[in-house]
Amino acid sequence: MTKVKICGLSEVRHVKAAVEAGADAIGFVFAPSRRQVTIEQAKELAAYIPESVLKVGVFVNETAAEIHKIFEAVPLDVVQFHGDETPEFIQQVGLPSIKAFSIRNIDDVQAASDYKATPLFDAPGIEYQGGSGQTFNWNLLMGEDIQKQPFILAGGLDTHNVAEAIERVKPTMVDVSSGVEIEKRKDEELIRAFVRAVKSKDEERYA
Repeated sequence: MTKVKICGLSEVRHVKAAVEAGADAIGFVFAPSRRQVTIEQAKELAAYIPESVLKVGVFVNETAAEIHKIFEAVPLDVVQFHGDETPEFIQQVGLPSIKAFSIRNIDDVQAASDYKATPLFDAPGIEYQGGSGQTFNWNLLMGEDIQKQPFILAGGLDTHNVAEAIERVKPTMVDVSSGVEIEKRKDEELIRAFVRAVKSKDEERYA
């Protein structure tokens, strides 16, 4: 079954909507972004998330000490590295990890093999790292070496294209942020509709 991560949440009502809709993971952005939250905000939001839903912290080129501080304070379940972090740095941090890759060509996809972290394949950022709301060439993920391992698909997903993405790419998890926003703000109904679209596609695939 395809898991769902709703990323960039900063309001209680949106966290509640995601949890109630059946999201498997919720992402808090601690890097510079219009979706950035403080430790205190994340702690408040995390109180509404059951243990069955993963709390993911998104970081860009942050220090190991700061990552550990936030991981323990919120607390988080997984760290998502969305910058220029090396495989050695991620191993040094030593926490359950996702590593994001901005995909322009096959070399960007193959770079994931150097890391001991779940890869997240995303479209290149525009103003910030990731979160561009654009898709990339999904055909780059069709290789056997990628398909035989768990990976997360992000970049421009929404209620209209996520079923096609699941059908073609077969990711372990899909990750959405701007695709559940109206005028750059999360929308409860879009969150619910996105999760429904994923679950409906899964029901169709496994019927």
